[in-house]
Amino acid sequence: MKKTLLTLMAVAAMSATALAAEIKPALVYGTGGKFDKSFNEAAFGGAEQFKKETGVEYRDFEPTSDTQGEQAIRNFASRGFNPVVAVSFAWTSAMEKVAAEFPDTKFVIVDSVVDLPNVRSVVYKEEEGSYLVGLLAGMASQTGKVGFVGGMDIPLIRKFGCGYVQGVKAAKADATVFQNMVGTTGAAWNDPVRAGELTKNQIDQGADVVYAAAGASGLGVLQTAADNGKLGIGVDSNQNHLHPGKVLTSMVKRVDLAVYNAFKDTQDDKFTAGVEALGVKEDGVTYAVDENNKALITPEMSEAVEKAKADIIAGTIKVHDYMSDNSCPK
Repeated sequence: MKKTLLTLMAVAAMSATALAAEIKPALVYGTGGKFDKSFNEAAFGGAEQFKKETGVEYRDFEPTSDTQGEQAIRNFASRGFNPVVAVSFAWTSAMEKVAAEFPDTKFVIVDSVVDLPNVRSVVYKEEEGSYLVGLLAGMASQTGKVGFVGGMDIPLIRKFGCGYVQGVKAAKADATVFQNMVGTTGAAWNDPVRAGELTKNQIDQGADVVYAAAGASGLGVLQTAADNGKLGIGVDSNQNHLHPGKVLTSMVKRVDLAVYNAFKDTQDDKFTAGVEALGVKEDGVTYAVDENNKALITPEMSEAVEKAKADIIAGTIKVHDYMSDNSCPK
């Protein structure tokens, strides 16, 4: 009996090892670099968490052009990696092509929707998280003027800006919100100098809080705000620590969850295709408070933003999504 039990345990252990061996996760970042301290780095964090918990290695690639992104996705799929996760709307057409070519491979795309039976599309309700940080910006502003600096001028980034405006106006109906975009190509995600110039221009017009939604370019926004004695707002990852006491908060977008869940669900044979939309209710977007910024958040601000969070979850606050009709409430 004892021998039989030991044999069964050995078989189970071998099966578990075989299962783990079959999981070959791969991750393709958006342009802007793995360590952008923002969007891509959040994805990296999710992959690292999976590796730490399971011991399963993964491969990743940092494209510097749209062509490289498609090549990387196809290369990983052709070499038997599964799942293949691509973070960025920029890989939409590439994912449509490659996923169709490799129907037995599981794919995940973040920030876009690809309607194929082997693709999970993870999108976020960035407008909800941006509303929360906008509310805090409006309450923190002494001038009644705040700023927004986006990366590439696309509807997704306008979505961030629109949610932010709604939050600011909820705090101060007559507030002014300056908005600028770094550029119109992928290079806009990695130009902190230009982002800093736009931030300085907004500050010169009276903005005392500036929200960055610009990937690695956002580092220039936060630096310029801090250098000029103003407050910045980080994005995607918690960026409060970059300039302690000078970053009001960060709109955290849980890209790490998308990557971690993709790897883990595949390992556990629980992978599902289709669209996943993550908002405040799903803990997909939120605002960050820690030792680096808690002194900036007054009890009144904390109470107001927590109420807004609860109201969004309850549906009593409905934040307009710019991408639904490419408009934003004034």
